Amino acid sequence: MSRTGPLTKDSTTVALGLAQIRVAASAGYIGQRRAILPASASIGALADTKLGGNIEYFRLESGFPLLEDAIFPLREGSLLECSFKEITPANVALARGLTPADFASVHSGEIPLGTLTTPVSLRVEAIYTYPDGVNTLTIIFPRAQVATTMEMEFQQEDVLAVPIMIESKRADDENSAGNVVWNDAPLGIIIWDDATQTTTTSSSSTTTTTTP
Repeated sequence: MSRTGPLTKDSTTVALGLAQIRVAASAGYIGQRRAILPASASIGALADTKLGGNIEYFRLESGFPLLEDAIFPLREGSLLECSFKEITPANVALARGLTPADFASVHSGEIPLGTLTTPVSLRVEAIYTYPDGVNTLTIIFPRAQVATTMEMEFQQEDVLAVPIMIESKRADDENSAGNVVWNDAPLGIIIWDDATQTTTTSSSSTTTTTTP
């Protein structure tokens, strides 16, 4: 008897597990179109990772009773949600909208409270490796800010995990902090297995090099 239902077409495309989140200052990497942050830029162990896309539509209706004719996109937003387990000064600074790199020690530092300012602009790369250990999916926000109400809920029999929300912001060259390489993808990109390409951009030209 033939099998029915949604059969797996390619088991190497099934996602299982979490993505690794890497962060750095946006300005130093704004001209890079491909993943470039090192593993050392990871925020460490996570409880969850989630990519979200907020899209609002206008719905055109006509007739009586009203029926929908079409929908038109009004606005779009992209965000990454994750909960970090490693409670370091750098990670708590990240949740507070500060520059994580300013807090190098894992057990020494000071985070001021009651002094919120505009969250810093960050480059964020979420690197997901499929269960086969070979194929990858990478989400890049070239210019992002952390917008979250930080909560640190200590548990009696579970590790603390702090949820944060990383929102992508415009990175095209119409923005003073952007770059021309993002004109066709102002909020970032999702790429599969394209880590061999490194794109660099100067103020006058764009050069693409292939790493052997």
